[in-house]
Amino acid sequence: MRELHHLVLKILPGCKLWFEDGKDSENKTVSNPNIGYGLQTIKYATGKTREFFQIGISANTTGISVYILGIGDKKYLAQTYGNKIGKASVTGYCIKFKNLRDIHLDVLESAIRYGASHSE
Repeated sequence: MRELHHLVLKILPGCKLWFEDGKDSENKTVSNPNIGYGLQTIKYATGKTREFFQIGISANTTGISVYILGIGDKKYLAQTYGNKIGKASVTGYCIKFKNLRDIHLDVLESAIRYGASHSE
């Protein structure tokens, strides 16, 4: 996690950091704790907006998840990086893997860089 943290800070130096404990307003656990990086404004269909992070990392029982949020094309990550990244699962906004040894770090860096510069 430390290596990932330093990688994201290299890509987004001086970015806003988010520390989420995974609990909702009633103190119920709703997700794994995570660290978020960057800032984007999410606009909902209702017209409401919300600030949120662009890149997130989280450790969980199955390994590590890297969230790349705000990319309009939900197939882009899987199509562009899925076959190149190594032993990882790549979905519309998440790259999951057990250990950094299992993936090509340069490919992950490229995906994070793309996400950081293409948030909608």
